[in-house]
Amino acid sequence: MSTDVEELRRMTEEMKRIAQRTGVRLRGPIYLPTKRLKITTRKSPCGEGSPTWETYQLRIHKRLLDIGADEKTMRQIMRLNVPRSIFVEIELGS
Repeated sequence: MSTDVEELRRMTEEMKRIAQRTGVRLRGPIYLPTKRLKITTRKSPCGEGSPTWETYQLRIHKRLLDIGADEKTMRQIMRLNVPRSIFVEIELGS
């Protein structure tokens, strides 16, 4: 999950390379819907004048990678240098 699409793309490509190099099962990246957070504020700080508004938007992009990883692959993925703008969540299942 990230607000920076280019950094997110680079990170998913790195994870894909690791999975392909180690020969584990890989599905993805699956593009999840972009979450848009909108904030509308009044331009005039004092409230006088014509009612004009500004809209700001924050977009959060998500990608899903399903990797059937073994211990060696997981260690390599966990050793990756993750930029501050990216949030990585790892779920282990049976």
